[in-house]
Amino acid sequence: MSLSFPLRAGVLACLFALSACTLGPDFHRPESAPAVASFATAGAAVSSHTVEQALDASWWKLFQDPLLVELEREAIDANLDLQAAAARVAQSRAALQVSGAALLPSVDAGASYARQRASGKGTNALSGATDQHAFNLSQAGVDASWELDLWGRARRLQESSAAQLEAAGFDAAAMRVSLTAEVARVYLELRGVQNDLRVARSNSEIAAKSLHVAERRRSQGVATAFDTSVARAQLASFEAAIPELEARADALSNALALLLAKPPRALDAQLGEAAELPGLPARVPVGLPSELAHRRPDILGAESRLHAATAQIGAAQADFYPRISLTGSLGAQALSFSDLGWGARQFAIGPSLHLPVFEGGRLKGELALTEARQQEAAIAYRQTVLKAWHEVDNALSSYRRVQQRAAQLDVAVLENRRALTHAERRYAQGAADYLTVLVTQQRLLDSENAASRGRTDTALAMVALYKALGGGWEAAQ
Repeated sequence: MSLSFPLRAGVLACLFALSACTLGPDFHRPESAPAVASFATAGAAVSSHTVEQALDASWWKLFQDPLLVELEREAIDANLDLQAAAARVAQSRAALQVSGAALLPSVDAGASYARQRASGKGTNALSGATDQHAFNLSQAGVDASWELDLWGRARRLQESSAAQLEAAGFDAAAMRVSLTAEVARVYLELRGVQNDLRVARSNSEIAAKSLHVAERRRSQGVATAFDTSVARAQLASFEAAIPELEARADALSNALALLLAKPPRALDAQLGEAAELPGLPARVPVGLPSELAHRRPDILGAESRLHAATAQIGAAQADFYPRISLTGSLGAQALSFSDLGWGARQFAIGPSLHLPVFEGGRLKGELALTEARQQEAAIAYRQTVLKAWHEVDNALSSYRRVQQRAAQLDVAVLENRRALTHAERRYAQGAADYLTVLVTQQRLLDSENAASRGRTDTALAMVALYKALGGGWEAAQ
């Protein structure tokens, strides 16, 4: 299914509106696309339909598979990539605290004691004082300074740090979306491979029975060695596929263990027993089109990075203006520690001015650098939005098409089973040669493999759909 023209027009309008707001130091959150199109699909051949209802963050529960729900919970708690993303959020939070300190005064206290002696051969010799005596010097005091943020430099740096913290949080949410989708994908792939194993073993049993019939007919003199040789080759081919499928099942089980931060073979007891592939729900909530930009964490993260880059421009522009700081110190100095008191006090207070006069083009270069980075962030944001709409459109189309394909593959399996039953009966009666049975068996095997893969693809298409929609996280998280 394709998204309708009004929705695409709304997306393009959103993108061009974004391009208009990316210049200049002031950042404004762009409006999301209007809800003028439908995500819902229709079609009599499709058994599971998407509906415009609230999207549940725990979308994997729709498969109604308790083991999948348990694996998702364990992955969210233990996955190392998700823990690393949480650590990056903590780093950004600390960086925000550091940037916020520039808005507040700094106060330092200190004390010192030293025994000193001036050189009689140094500058003191110019005054004729050659006899220098050692003395003690004790000092204690408090220093304070505060840069007046007249041009908003510190505020814009703090704003940039806050936006980077938001971006780190959305990156962690995007990691969660990818993780939950990957756990579901690998689990469903495993169940699909286990189903393929059942099909392969079933076909091996059918081939073994055909070999038994061919050998019996040969012993009766109504079949030739050709029939038995071909039957043995067919059985060997079917049995040869089983080890490959078992190896794939082991690899998928280990892949799940890795996602859960567990050693290899840790999930064999839970996953070793084959289970049916979960079916699709009749109704699949996908939310509203207008909510997509606020539901996909990669879009929100790109928006936050654009915000941070825009704030950096304001900080770079403020560097062109004077910096005014208020400084002060209060303390005491004496030749003896016991003399430190009110009579030994000293203080200094006053403003200081820093005015850039000649920086060799550094300030202009830094401003140009921040503006170029902001333009790159704006392009990345537009690209992320456009990519999201493409992914959703492709996922919706695929979700319907794979169901239609799976339905037809099931019909093919049913008809091929009927054809094999007739072919085996005719061969047993001597009314057909073994080549007919062989060809029919191969057709049945191919159609069963395709149907098994088709059922797996329908489940994987639902996983891909929810990943494209940004399911798997909530803003409260």
